[in-house]
Parts: sequence; structure tokens; C-alpha cells
Amino acid sequence: MQTKIQNLPDGTLYVPDTPTIPFVEGDGVGPEVTRAMRSVVDQAVKVAYQGQRKILWKEVLAGGKAYQEQGEWLPEATIEAFRTYLVGIKGPLTTPIGGGIRSLNVALRQTLDLYVCQRPVKWYRGVASPVKKPEHVDITVFRENTEDIYAGIEWEAGTPEAEKFLRFLQEEMGVKKVRFPETSSFGVKPISRSGTERLVRAAASYALATGRGRLTLVHKGNIMKFTEGGFKKWGYEVLNREFEKEIATGKLIVDDCIADAFLQNALLKPEAYSVVATPNLNGDYISDMLAAEVGGIGISPGANINYTTRHAIFEATHGTAPDIAGKDIVNPCSLILSAVMLLDYIGWSEAARLIEKAICTEFAKGNATADLAKFMENGQPMSTSAFAASVCQEISE
Repeated sequence: MQTKIQNLPDGTLYVPDTPTIPFVEGDGVGPEVTRAMRSVVDQAVKVAYQGQRKILWKEVLAGGKAYQEQGEWLPEATIEAFRTYLVGIKGPLTTPIGGGIRSLNVALRQTLDLYVCQRPVKWYRGVASPVKKPEHVDITVFRENTEDIYAGIEWEAGTPEAEKFLRFLQEEMGVKKVRFPETSSFGVKPISRSGTERLVRAAASYALATGRGRLTLVHKGNIMKFTEGGFKKWGYEVLNREFEKEIATGKLIVDDCIADAFLQNALLKPEAYSVVATPNLNGDYISDMLAAEVGGIGISPGANINYTTRHAIFEATHGTAPDIAGKDIVNPCSLILSAVMLLDYIGWSEAARLIEKAICTEFAKGNATADLAKFMENGQPMSTSAFAASVCQEISE
């Protein structure tokens, strides 16, 4: 029986009726949100397709559980499973203390070259928001996922490597602007034309395919003229070269915005933005700030995607929250909504809409975990498992 999702030559996916989906349950609250997500997805798939389709879940290890069982934070078998089965999902992972891998999330993104971090942000009726008109917030962020400072090229102050790098800057490059050279750490911020072009191309294609029609390049090119300035320059070049007709006919409207101005504008006039393409660090700030406008990262989904190989890992965007792990109170919606993205990605949109509709109904009733319910009018705090069960019941009705 064929269970592997495949990338076809025409760029589409072949998805069997029983695809194998690797998953990492995650650390801390990870097992709780993963259980909730799987129960909701299984119910939606069952109802949407009358039992004709089913996801075959395949657990793979990463993080604390992997280290405890195998002595490795990120086993090669896990990377190979995501590579083989193309599409997967994961809960939050802890960052190892000490040397070695800086971030398991970053390691997965870079190893599989998942160059797009896609973060859709929109408001659900009933969820409290700090902005006056949260219904105007409907923005999808395309964050570059493999370059910028997340490349991890840096040297600690006082080390021989930092001293060597300083000598190179001063003696070979003629740099005189390091204010406190003896006590400075150094980092390198690579941003390339190739990395920029593939990100902006993916963002523009998404804007057109979803009927959004507006793409904003967000950068800090006024200060970092050759890195983030390069992002802006190369972004416009690829858009004018490959989307000339769509821009000329008004199907795709393109503009750009300085990052700090965008952060202000997104609060004052979020309706001005639809799809955003931005370098890695900006995207980190922007996506979390936007999530706060609609209720927080507890209901913010995310995906890491390579639109060429079609590899994709969907993920909870929040941390492991060890202080509440095992208490059955964590909000599972980030991972559940990430699974909605996964279902849309593989073309099972009927199941995706069932989940989204059920969550909307629950929120409208005031049903949510305590983090959201305490701010809702007529909020009814629910446990993680009870909320997932209520969503499943809503799907069935």
C-alpha cells in the first residue's frame, strides 16, 4: 500500500488516501498539544471523507525524549523520516543547554532547507484582542528561514576566534568603527540574492494563488544597505522579472516598508497588509507581534516549507512551557491550526475547514482554555483535553 506523499514533476503533490505523517510530540506541553491535535485531525478526516481517508501517524524522536532514549537531541533517523515522507508536524522542542546544536528548530530548517517560515495571522471572533478592530488583521508572513543571523556565525568576546576576526576587520578590511574592540563579540549576517529570490517568489505565488494580491517587502535597508537593502533590491528585481504581467494588470500590488515603520503600521492600519516577505530576524519579531494582536502565539500556527522539494514541517509556534506541563491546561490551538495548514497543503481542505469552523464555533460560545477564556465575554475555561473533545464533537454535528 502506497503511504508516501510524493512531489510530482509538475510541482504538485501526490497524496495517497492513507499518507504516513511523521510527528514529533515535543517537550514540556508537547505531548498534550500533540494528543489534542491528533484527535481533532483524525475526527475531521473521518467525517470529511466518510472513512475513505486516514492519516497514518508515525512518531519520530527529537528533543528531550530523543536524548533520553537515544542519547541524541536530533537523531538522523528523524531527519530521514521527514525527508522520506515529505510532510510532517511537530510540537515545541526544548533548546539544548551547552554546546552542540543551538536550536533544534533551526537545525531542522537548515538541514532540510525549509527556506520559508509561513505564519498566517488572523482573528477569530470571540477572542479578546488589544487592538480595536482585530477583524482587520489578516496577514500571512513569509519569513526567510535559513539565512540572516540564524546562520549562527558568531564569536564570543575574548576568544581567540573573536580576536582573529577583529584583526581581519581592522588590518584587512580597514574597519575603524568597532567602538569597544577588546570587549566585543562578533556575528556575521549573510543575506543572499538566491535566498531572497526564492522566498519572494514563493510569497508572490502564494499571494496570487490565494487571491490576496498584495505583497509587502519588509526590511531595514535604510541602515543595513547591502544585506537588508539587498533583500529589497533583489526582491523587486525578481518580482519585476517573473511577475511583470501580474503587476502590470494589477493582479499583484507590490510595495515595501522599513521594519520599524511596519511594526507601527501593523498596529494602526493592519488592513493595509496582506502578504509580507521579510528576512529571518525581522520575521521573528513581526510574526509574534502580529500574533499578539489576535490573541497570542497560543493560537498562532506555523509551517516551515521548501516550495521546490515540497518538504514541509508544520509546528506549534510557542515554547515548551515546562511550568504547566502535565497539568492539562495548555492551549492546543497553535498545533491544531498548524495541522489545518498541513491539511490544506496536502489538498485535504474539506477536513481543514471542518476544524476551523469547529474552533470558530467554540470560541464564539466562549469555550477555550483558560489563557483565552479569562479574557472572553462569558468565557468558559476548559482543560486541554476537554477543549479538544468539544471541538471533535462540534465536527461530528
